This record gives sequence, structure tokens and C-alpha cells, in this order.
Amino acid sequence: MRLGYSLSYWGTAGLSPAEHLTLVREAERLGYHSAWAAETYGTDPASLMAWLAGQTTRIRLGTAILQMPARRPVAAAMTAATIDQLCGGRFRLGLGFSGPQLVEGWHGLRFDRPLAQARDYVAVVRMALAREPVRYSGPTLTVPLPDSEGKEMALAVEPVQQPLPIYLATLGPQAVRLTGEIADGWLPLNFPPEHVAACRVQLQEGAARAGRTLDGFDVAPMVMVLVEEDLELAYDMMRPMLALYLGGMGSRRHNFHNQLAARLGFEREAETMQEAFLAGRQGEAMAAMSDALVDAMTVCGPPARVRERLAAYREAGVTTLIVGVVPPTLRLRMEQLRRIAEIAGSL
Repeated sequence: MRLGYSLSYWGTAGLSPAEHLTLVREAERLGYHSAWAAETYGTDPASLMAWLAGQTTRIRLGTAILQMPARRPVAAAMTAATIDQLCGGRFRLGLGFSGPQLVEGWHGLRFDRPLAQARDYVAVVRMALAREPVRYSGPTLTVPLPDSEGKEMALAVEPVQQPLPIYLATLGPQAVRLTGEIADGWLPLNFPPEHVAACRVQLQEGAARAGRTLDGFDVAPMVMVLVEEDLELAYDMMRPMLALYLGGMGSRRHNFHNQLAARLGFEREAETMQEAFLAGRQGEAMAAMSDALVDAMTVCGPPARVRERLAAYREAGVTTLIVGVVPPTLRLRMEQLRRIAEIAGSL
């Protein structure tokens, strides 16, 4: 099992660009396989990856994720091919649906038929990255437009990798099956190892629909990790970001992270947390979060406890574990990267 490092949402970490670069270079020095950047309504992860491409040499660079509604599929393909050229074939294109709160509130688009849109989107991205003339007709996308002045075009720049890996960030059963069918990797967020193992069946079902296996498929969950002798302190350090996901990452009707917590058996407290968070009572939302919920959706505690949890991810079939670190300072984050690498290396 390889390690990845998540820069998370650049603007929320409280670190300067130079400090983020220091962390990525340290992850590269420690042997981390990949570094990933996310997208909400702040910094652009593709720009970050292009910037890091010229300042690193070995570590793979990925978007986790680019929001599909935010850019047309051929634009995503151009971005991916460009960054892959800049970094010498180290890029991974991670894509995601986002949710109605952001898609409708920020991009001004309807959150409609996301699975159908994702299928069409990935098909066009693959066609463009293969430098084939793009001609596609699906339920949600037709290129070129019929009865128009449009013409078939092919991508004018060639990515180093053929094929360039495409990942999907999905949570629900049908979306996970689609990931197994059309993607090269899976980016679930805050999944406990037991749930990752259970979802492999859905990935396999999707792969079977496409007449393939999961050989070479990258199961790459993203999880917050903290090595800390004081377990109660570790839980408390995890609560703010977890409360944001379960309480504020979505609307009252559509919060996929909250729905995941419910599927894991925490429906009542997830509902209580969301009510408090959306009412502006973030402290109450964090207080409503049980240690058991934090334990399920993160990895934290003394080294032996973290080692046991990382081993469980490996046994669940995880091939890349992407870790997010939560301490507020550069020094403490550097220390966490080192300690996590040491524990993972001892498995």
C-alpha cells in the first residue's frame, strides 16, 4: 500500500504557498507516492499541480478533485495533457460530481443526472486524451453540436502517459459501480477500511459490466490521519474538519458525507450535527460527534493504534492511502508526514 499526501483545500490550511511546497517536497523525500489538491470555491487545483510540476521530480501529482460541472470535458483533457507534459508523465486526473449546493449556487448549473453526466464526461475526456477526433453523442452531451458550424477536432498536445489515469471520487453504491466500470482509480473520502472492503464488490460489479477486472485499478481513499499519544486530544483535533464535511458540505437535502455517516450506523448523530452546523452552532455540532464516529471516519491516536488502522486499509485492498494532516503549523505537519511514513513502512 502506497501513501499519498492531500494538500486539502489550499485556502483553509492557514499556510503560505512556500510552506505548502515545503510539505510536498518533504512528502516526496519521504517516499510518498503522490500529492493531491482539492477544489471547492477557492484555489484551482490544476494551477497548483502545474506549479508543483516544475518544483518536484518523482512524486505523482493529482487533482482530488476537479469538479466536472466547473469545466467542459475537453477543457479538462487539455488541462490534464498540459500538466502531464509539465511533470513528465506524473499526473492523475481526479474528477468528481460535487453537489447541488455548489453546482447550483456557484456555477449556476442544475445538479441533474450526475451519473449520466459523469459517463458522458469521462468518455469525451478519454477520447480527447487519446487524441482521437472528438465525436460523441450521449444522453447529456453531444460533440460537435448537430446542425451547427462545429467540426470534429483532436487534441493538439499529447500527454506523456497513454492512457493517462482517470479517477472518480464517488460515495454511493451506484456511483461506485460506475467508477469500477469507467475509471482507473477510486477516490472515496472518509471511508473506514471495512466500508472500503465492502465497496470492492460494487467496484467489481462495475468492472464486470465493462468486461474487465480490477487488475491495475487504484483504490485510493482519502482519510485524515493524526499520530498522537493523547487519544482524546486526537479526537478533538479531528472534529472541526469532520464537522465541516458532515454538517456543512452540502445542503440539508443533499450532503453525501452526512449520508455516508448514516450508512455507517451514525444516522441520528449525523442528523443532529447537521442541524446544529447549519444553524451556525459549530461548537454544538462538534460536541454531538461521538468518539466512535470520529474513529470510524478518521485514523488517529497512538502509533500502535494508527499502525493497526493502516494495516486494516491495506487488508481491505487499498493500493494508495491518501492522508490529510490536521495540525496548524508547518513544523507539526512535517512531523506528522514523517511519523505516518515510518508507521506505514513498518507494516
